[in-house]
Amino acid sequence: MLLFVCSLVALIAGYIIYGTVVERIFGVDPSRLTPCLRKPDGVDFVPMPVWKVFLIQFLNIAGLGPIFGAIMGAMFGPAAFLWIVFGTIFAGGVHDFISAMMSLRSDGASLPELQGRELGRGMKTLMRLFCIVLLLMVSAVFVVSPAGILGGLFAAESAWSSAMLWIAIIFGYYVLATLLPIDRVIGRLYPIMGFALLFMAVGIMGYLFFGPVEIPMTRFSDAAIGASVFPIMFVSIACGAISGFHATQSPMMARCLTNEKLARPVFYGAMVAEGIVALIWAAAAIAFTGGYSELGAYLQQGTPAGLVKEISIGWLGTVGGVLAILGVVAAPITTGDTALRSARLMTADIFRIDQAPMSKRLMVSVPLFIVCAIITAFAIDPPRFAVVWRYFAWLNQTLAVFTLWACTVYLRRHGRAYIITLLPAMFMTVVSVSFMLVAPASQGGLGVLSGSLYPYGVAVGCVTALIASYICLTKK
Repeated sequence: MLLFVCSLVALIAGYIIYGTVVERIFGVDPSRLTPCLRKPDGVDFVPMPVWKVFLIQFLNIAGLGPIFGAIMGAMFGPAAFLWIVFGTIFAGGVHDFISAMMSLRSDGASLPELQGRELGRGMKTLMRLFCIVLLLMVSAVFVVSPAGILGGLFAAESAWSSAMLWIAIIFGYYVLATLLPIDRVIGRLYPIMGFALLFMAVGIMGYLFFGPVEIPMTRFSDAAIGASVFPIMFVSIACGAISGFHATQSPMMARCLTNEKLARPVFYGAMVAEGIVALIWAAAAIAFTGGYSELGAYLQQGTPAGLVKEISIGWLGTVGGVLAILGVVAAPITTGDTALRSARLMTADIFRIDQAPMSKRLMVSVPLFIVCAIITAFAIDPPRFAVVWRYFAWLNQTLAVFTLWACTVYLRRHGRAYIITLLPAMFMTVVSVSFMLVAPASQGGLGVLSGSLYPYGVAVGCVTALIASYICLTKK
């Protein structure tokens, strides 16, 4: 319990102290007009109150990653809690805030456009494809997962137990959320979704503090050594510490923010809130199963979704458990819908297509819907879903690497203290490169430098980070 409490306190202190440092380094300007005030269009550039912008940003980024990823990452021992805390404060929060501020200063430009300005035209082309593929994978994954959870709430003989029915309903909602003005669907439904997610987090945390449970935080599992922790744990726990996907969402909310001084509470604050959700579920997983090794044994036979259901109903009763499960469902749904919307915005930016007329929104969106539906059909099968999820996780962290390097070049070019993004960029480069070389194919890597060759995989990652540093810091 002590490590859990200390981690919560550290996250809040990190937001107050380091978040303020990052804000001052960038240099926010409250007198500067934001994109939604300079060019409102009633569709994407819509001024919204800060509480609603924060809630949408938080729900956008808080998919299943800080829940399922934290549960799987907790198997690696107390190191998981340390990564959630330090990753959120020094990497994830900085990544989300700086990329959002870059978009605010660039008329709400999408992430590939921002990366292209700092890293070159070739990188912009690559990142356009990279980001859109990632967003479509996110949308597909976050259709299948909540559909399975919702279907499991009903008796087998009920028509509502069909995962295919829920897939159709959720996908239909995604279509509406992608096409309609942001304040028509997303702005109205997200407060309800936010309540469910808040109830889930507060309910589970309350049981951790006041229920008859013990959090065994003092011993490592046998698996929490060597390559199991580095780099695999740092990819398993992505959204609860740092996630490249977040930077694809930030421009969407940058188009709705009415003042730059609100950027830290919205973007850095939402990342800290997600870190808290990850801490809660990591602690709940080991408390419910009895320890790190026990959690590993459980997941060899079961799934994170099954564990979430058992914890929610076992700790909060049937009614409370169902509400908590609906909070877990709200997280991926409110990420999948904005992922598709972001894909539309990025595609429109690439081809310079005005998105005010519905006809042009349809022209951009329909091909995206078709591709997403194909990926969803592929991912319905559980083994195939695992493949999509693993490569989504690696793509996610790799995108964070490129975003951090773009942020570093931006800060250096503007005479700011770029060390705040340089160090996490180097670290995540080592993580991403070494993961692909070290992790076995069953976990999404290539496994070409695993076992006794593991140190060489990490060495290649370090060399790559140094080369990237030289290129970015000498870029004119």
